[in-house]
Amino acid sequence: MKYLFLVIYCFILSTISAQTPITGRTTGRLPYMDYGLGTDRLGGAKMNYLDTGILVKVIDSTGDVYKVQLSTQHAAYLPKTNFKVDTAAKPKPSYLTGSWRVNGDSAYDYVTIGLPERLPYRTQQQIDPSRIVIDIFGATSNTNWVTQLKTVKEVKNVWHEQLEDDVFRIYIELKHAQHWGYFVYYKNNILTVRVKRQPEKLKVKHLNIAIDAGHGGSNAGASGTNTKIQEKDYTLLIAKQVEKYLKKKGANLYMTRNEDVDLGMIDRTLMLREQDPNVMVSIHLNSSSNATVSGTSTYYRYIGFRPLTQHILDRMLALGLNNFGNVGSFNFALSGPTEYPNCLVEVAFLSNAEDEKRINDPKFHKQVAKQIYKGIKDWLKSLD
Repeated sequence: MKYLFLVIYCFILSTISAQTPITGRTTGRLPYMDYGLGTDRLGGAKMNYLDTGILVKVIDSTGDVYKVQLSTQHAAYLPKTNFKVDTAAKPKPSYLTGSWRVNGDSAYDYVTIGLPERLPYRTQQQIDPSRIVIDIFGATSNTNWVTQLKTVKEVKNVWHEQLEDDVFRIYIELKHAQHWGYFVYYKNNILTVRVKRQPEKLKVKHLNIAIDAGHGGSNAGASGTNTKIQEKDYTLLIAKQVEKYLKKKGANLYMTRNEDVDLGMIDRTLMLREQDPNVMVSIHLNSSSNATVSGTSTYYRYIGFRPLTQHILDRMLALGLNNFGNVGSFNFALSGPTEYPNCLVEVAFLSNAEDEKRINDPKFHKQVAKQIYKGIKDWLKSLD
């Protein structure tokens, strides 16, 4: 019987087309949606990560993704591994929003919105002023109470607008210019936005900092042109020096890996979510088919996290490295979480002879650690 059900289930999924929509829910360890079918080495441009159990309607199938209808005018692409059929679900044209509650506990602020169903959502950061903006697809406003309590410390204002007939937009204005992170999830059918507060003391020694050594195990990354040294080994060497230096300055450190082990992006992301650091820095080494390309660079995905990456890049350039740029909208997996400010540092190019020579020098590792510390320190000072 189980085998027969599996055959029928696979047949249903294989025959999905624009003419035969099917309803289901998000599943898996870290579901996400893409905006379109475009790809590069990092995959399609991600909309955002999602909670599990979210109601979605599949309207088409291509390759390893499903096209899902979010609202009348909006669609996205969901990996097939993140979808399961729910024959009991009977979607409505739209769902009415309920009352809100804005409050805080000892650690976070919360904005909660009552809904009759787990609906898909899209989030974005805005600056000047600093805001979190969330679109709930398939929702229509029936919110007549927004209860705000004095226990909040970071949320300044909240309001909403009916952007389209079936797209409900939430605005959360923050008290500080710097985004410190937020996490969106469902508790039953209540959409919850957990907002992180700015630390009371903006000093490195008061922060919880996560350091990620890129690659590892069977994922060796790039290799040196002349020495053949492997990226996975030298990201770990540099990351350990960063850990050592920041610990000396009093910070509380968390390393995603301390040895040469296989560690996937989902594992790293969920580990970091559990640790919930104030800041995360991922260490990598760059490579190019053009041996003349050299330099250092920093990367971010969300505009609210850019300042950290700018300050670290400025300090890295003080080492005499060429400027390969400050890169935004970066579709790297560890740049995707919204829970904490994060920065990916491509220290230098293994494919360039001069950069490779630096990378192979233990003294350089210590210099990089010091500059990353100074970059974080500069960033914190700019927030005073």
